[in-house]
Amino acid sequence: MSTNSGNNLPESQESTEEPHYPHDTHPGLVPGISVDAQRNKFGLDKTVFGVTAALILAFIAWGISSPDSVSSVSSTMFSWAMTNTGWLLNFVMLIGIGTMLYIAFSRYGRIKLGTDEDEPEFSRFSWIAMMFGAGIGVGIFFFGPSEPLWHYLSPPPHTVEGSTPESLHQALAQSHFHWGLSAWGLYALVGGALAYSSYRRGRVTLISSTFRSLFGEKTEGIAGRLIDMMAIIATLFGTAATLGLSAIQVGQGVQIISGASEITNNILIAIIAILTIGFIISSVSGVSKGVRYLSNLNISLTLGLVLFVFITGPTLFLLNLIPSSVLEYGSEFLSMAGKSLSWGEETIEFQAGWTAFYWAWWIAWTPFVGMFIARISRGRTLREFALITMAIPSFILILAFTIFGGTAITMNRENVDGFDGSSSKEQVLFDMFSNLPLYSITPFILIFVLAVFFVTSADSASVVMGTMSSQGNPAPNKLIVVFWGLCMMGIAVVMLLTGGESALTGLQNLTILIAIPFALVLIVMAIAFIKDLSTDPAAIRQRYAKAAISNAVVRGLEEHGDDFELSIEPAEEGRGAGATFDSTADHVTDWYQRTDEEGNDVDYDFTTGKWADGWTPESTEEGEVDAKKD
Repeated sequence: MSTNSGNNLPESQESTEEPHYPHDTHPGLVPGISVDAQRNKFGLDKTVFGVTAALILAFIAWGISSPDSVSSVSSTMFSWAMTNTGWLLNFVMLIGIGTMLYIAFSRYGRIKLGTDEDEPEFSRFSWIAMMFGAGIGVGIFFFGPSEPLWHYLSPPPHTVEGSTPESLHQALAQSHFHWGLSAWGLYALVGGALAYSSYRRGRVTLISSTFRSLFGEKTEGIAGRLIDMMAIIATLFGTAATLGLSAIQVGQGVQIISGASEITNNILIAIIAILTIGFIISSVSGVSKGVRYLSNLNISLTLGLVLFVFITGPTLFLLNLIPSSVLEYGSEFLSMAGKSLSWGEETIEFQAGWTAFYWAWWIAWTPFVGMFIARISRGRTLREFALITMAIPSFILILAFTIFGGTAITMNRENVDGFDGSSSKEQVLFDMFSNLPLYSITPFILIFVLAVFFVTSADSASVVMGTMSSQGNPAPNKLIVVFWGLCMMGIAVVMLLTGGESALTGLQNLTILIAIPFALVLIVMAIAFIKDLSTDPAAIRQRYAKAAISNAVVRGLEEHGDDFELSIEPAEEGRGAGATFDSTADHVTDWYQRTDEEGNDVDYDFTTGKWADGWTPESTEEGEVDAKKD
């Protein structure tokens, strides 16, 4: 087989000039670089932290001092945004799914999220369990029973009549559409881009690092800082919306247990304050492993409650409903994805209350969830990562929503009190469990699960924001972590105050407004991710292999007819495997030039792993995922 020898240059070039490769290593032979093998110097990014903190504190002060003003401004901006940019939210969700399916089934699917030698740190079962735990939360309880019931009674415009078998399946398909592949496609996009950037390209764990292939060194300047600030703001508002929902749902449970007549915003703020104390204790006490065990218990209780409803609810009906709802979701996916302003004002109103809020919520959660699943996915191939990240958690959530929603709809059909559409979303959950066995204890379990979701979500999201404001430090200063956590609580309070009597309105409007600009960031990230993959060492090797075999077959036929075989030898100029590829281009080679803590070039031997100046890496960085292999 004809191919270039040595550094893959034509023989005529080898004698006259030497290629300039970092560390004398061809870009197709680099095994990959992990961020923890780099010599990074971390510290608080005063620009990112200072500007973002000032903006957030100013917003909180405005919201607390004049919630009506915030409500008025956000409502006006929200109406404009839904009319003029609602399409963008739909578009970015399709971009997430499309990008990850393309990567999974393309030549990039075999590329590892790590070096060539890296193997997965966790068993597949543990990996999926942790991934699922990162992407669910209070929403499975807040919307699980209520959303399918709402769509059953009042289906989306231009679909079916309410309270019919058709609306039953339409309701579940719409709920699955909101909670399934669309959300996890975006999580996979951000998680995959971050994992690849950190564990294959050796960049610090920042959202801006994933744009290196497009912006080059500008990612370390204003452009990169702006991206990281937008990521922090999106995470703040997205997580604050979750904390607000948690407070509303916990408040409903407290009302039921205490027998109180009404839960006011003051009581909700008190609940947030109490749970915030729990978050601060978990952040500063160093009990992160205990919080992690508590989180695992929480996931087990959540799945246990879903199983409990399945067994004690209308089991036979649910067994029939599960496959039907899944197939209906698949059948109606493109139709639901195509709804926009062109369908009229009723559709826009529906999108504003449901679909756009969910899309905004998932977009705002992508930095948080993406960074978490990136840390636990090291060593997986992109094909396995993309397909499992999108498929398995989506299917589990579809099961949960079918069980909760199908049970609530059955109770409506049986004329059970509280299921005629008059109850609030948070009431439907407790109404459902009140008609099942063991109701004397299930409210307490529900409140416990919701409270732990609040604390663990706040804790994890605060660490992520601390990392993003500390130059990618995986173990940011605890005071910074607590600061961001308190900012989340402040935003949650503003959201509740802004919503007035309808607290959910404030949560929805502000989340959507913040997510729209970050949607543009995600679209550009998809482009940068694919461009990064196009110059990956494994992709370069595949390119050379394809060209070498094609050239060798042509040459064999030209020179020997049917009687030839492939062998390795220098090729004539212009016929080598890399003849059309510039292996010395800066965008192909710059990324693996090793540097010291000050950014000065240092020679490195990829074969032995030794630095020319004698530096050796320390033991495992604090802040890495702390979990045992199964």
